[in-house]
Amino acid sequence: MVIDRLRALARGRQAEDRAAQYLRRAGLQILARNARFKAGELDLIALDGEQLVFVEVRARAISRFGTAADSITATKQARLVRAAQAWLQQQRAHQHRAVRFDVMAFDGSAEPQWIRHAFEVAG
Repeated sequence: MVIDRLRALARGRQAEDRAAQYLRRAGLQILARNARFKAGELDLIALDGEQLVFVEVRARAISRFGTAADSITATKQARLVRAAQAWLQQQRAHQHRAVRFDVMAFDGSAEPQWIRHAFEVAG
């Protein structure tokens, strides 16, 4: 059980590293990684031109319970929005920027799936 958890953590860190490299190659500037708040954690925060992008990184070794992207539930989305709001309260220089939420999904050995505008925020 502990070994499985350690493997999952290592897989998650590796996925975040791969996602950051992928996004950099696509021209995004990584501003922060693993920003933690009471509301939750933001895996990657980047600039895509002038737009602020909060990127949730998901990795699944097998898809028995759905794809990595499928694991972004409405509850997880709400947590990400609250964490993003907390980050923006601390980073006043970025409060004027348009914001979007992306997902980088890694399923087994398949190529990563970058889902831009993975979900919308009401209001």
